[in-house]
Amino acid sequence: QVQLVESGGGLVQAGGSLRLSCAASGRTSSTFSMAWFRQVPGQEREFLAAISSSGGYTNYADFLKGRFTISRINDGNTAYLRMNSLKPEDTAIYYCAAATSEYRGMDMRVYDSWGQGTQVTVSS
Repeated sequence: QVQLVESGGGLVQAGGSLRLSCAASGRTSSTFSMAWFRQVPGQEREFLAAISSSGGYTNYADFLKGRFTISRINDGNTAYLRMNSLKPEDTAIYYCAAATSEYRGMDMRVYDSWGQGTQVTVSS
C-alpha cells in the first residue's frame, strides 16, 4: 500500500481556480494509478478523474466537461487536480486514491489506498 496526503484545498470564489496535490509515500516502487473523488456530507463519494502510473492514460467523469485536469509528475509519486471555472456546487471534501491494479474507473471499492481529504469551498 501507499500512503496519500492531499493538499491545496481552500476557499475560492465562483469562477476561480484551484490546484490540488496528492503526494504518495510508502510502497511507491510498485506501479499504481491515482484518482480523485469528492464527497459532500450526506452524499456518496463521487469519481472525478484517474490517471495511469505512467501518466499517459486518463479517465474523467463526463459531468466535468473539461473543467478539471488530472496530471502526474515524472517520478509518479505526486498527482494533481487542476480545477477551473469552479462553482458553488463543487464545494466538497476532495480525496485522492491509488490502485495497484492500475484501475482508472469510478468504482471506489477497487482503490487500495485513500488520503484523508482536503476541503474545497466555493463561494458564490
